[in-house]
Amino acid sequence: MSPLPSGLLGDLDPTSDRAVFRQIADQLREAIDRGRFREGEKLPSEAELVEHFGVSRMTVRNAFSILQGEGLVHAEHGRGVFVRPRPPVRRLASDRFARRHREQGKSAFIVEADAAGSHPQVDSLEVKEERASQDVSARLGSVRRVLARRRRYLLDGRPVEFATSYLPLDIARGTPIAEPNPGPGGIYARLEELGHRLDHFEEEIRARMPSPAEVKTLRLAAGVPVIHLVRTAFDTEGRAVEVCDTVMAADAYVLSYQLPAT
Repeated sequence: MSPLPSGLLGDLDPTSDRAVFRQIADQLREAIDRGRFREGEKLPSEAELVEHFGVSRMTVRNAFSILQGEGLVHAEHGRGVFVRPRPPVRRLASDRFARRHREQGKSAFIVEADAAGSHPQVDSLEVKEERASQDVSARLGSVRRVLARRRRYLLDGRPVEFATSYLPLDIARGTPIAEPNPGPGGIYARLEELGHRLDHFEEEIRARMPSPAEVKTLRLAAGVPVIHLVRTAFDTEGRAVEVCDTVMAADAYVLSYQLPAT
């Protein structure tokens, strides 16, 4: 087996109190950060690292586990360990719901996919009337029942988010919003056609580890957290016309904000 290229990885420090597998993880992390291993590139194999560092396979596997837990790499059975690609989508809060996009027949997700040069898809679509949860009811002004629209979004075939929109029945029932495909511009374009001109949005964002169901739905690798976002849309009369509960793969997005200085 040929040795690793000179300078790719350093040597272990036998005088350090830091565990050997953590030292190996540190060196691999630094090599990734410095661009010695690029996005999508395969890391040295277990055998190569065993030979380079003079350690056991279990020590190398523990080092890989650390990097997987940090979301830096992912393992492919029978192929090896690869550097995880950086987030492909920039979610620009100040622009994604701009009216000009709806007038062009584009939803926010399509706008973001176009900017990323990716192919957008929507699947796992479910549209039904149901009882509002206590939280959704409070956000929508104490409504009892809502129209729920559940869908999963994919970029280039990869699931990146799962979202559920809740709308008051007196607005959505019997309209294109209740159809699987609400038409160009999405449900926000239909809301404005129904006389609910959108005025502003409020978003609450938190990061957390995913539930088992979310791991399966979004096909998340070990160690990848999710971004949980709840958005409420208000019309010009101050009425809350939609609540959207979204769970996003944190390794798929960069959240970008522009804030006024005043």
